[in-house]
Amino acid sequence: MSTASPGGDAWIRRFHPADEAPARLVCLPHAGGSASFFFPLSRALAPGLDALCVQYPGRQDRRNEALVDDIGKLADALVPVLAPWCDRPLALFGHSMGASLAFEVACRLEADGIDVAAVIVSGRRAPSEVRAEFTHLRDDDGLIADLKSLSGTQARIFEDEEILRMALPAIRNDYRAAETYRFGGGGPLRAPIHVHTGDTDPKVTLDEARAWSRHTTGDFSLRTYSGGHFYLVPPSARMTRAIADTLTAARHTG
Repeated sequence: MSTASPGGDAWIRRFHPADEAPARLVCLPHAGGSASFFFPLSRALAPGLDALCVQYPGRQDRRNEALVDDIGKLADALVPVLAPWCDRPLALFGHSMGASLAFEVACRLEADGIDVAAVIVSGRRAPSEVRAEFTHLRDDDGLIADLKSLSGTQARIFEDEEILRMALPAIRNDYRAAETYRFGGGGPLRAPIHVHTGDTDPKVTLDEARAWSRHTTGDFSLRTYSGGHFYLVPPSARMTRAIADTLTAARHTG
């Protein structure tokens, strides 16, 4: 089941609505990802948490909308979408590109006077850690090779040339957004930051993951898992429990 937001907004998918849950978790996908990526996590967290899975423009049922290739602009668009959901503790969970977006959304929410219960980031270096990455400038074959190396895209997409070619513009767009993102240098968040990462992830080292601690005045934690960039496919019981515990702790200290 998928339920849209109170205003019928196209951004939010609630695959397992939990109207009585004490907290909400906004799930932000990786580059080329869609809201459905978080279906298994949403199912694992329900009914204890209400998972709001974000659908970016330009893919699946939003494929006719313009793509957004800038993390800051994407965050600007998301903040008013999330405002109606702030009636109870709200946490942000982002994987890869979604982690950078979660951080930028949290910065904007706090600037607007809205407390964020927690920022949970996965598979992404801290905003202050910069790498020179140019995958978005590669030709289609180069982009596909990078996707295959990360083992996160469902194998069947590579078997269907037509589907793959249809998906590539959104994937390239998101790679551009992720690779050109630069931290603006603002102050640290008040919200705690909790980092999850695979121990063989080529996209983030442990030092780059630990550097997230510089971006909060609140609590910080780092958890590592066996696996690469998509260690969370499928989400482990350990990870699901950690997310639930994070929100429980945030409610008790908020």
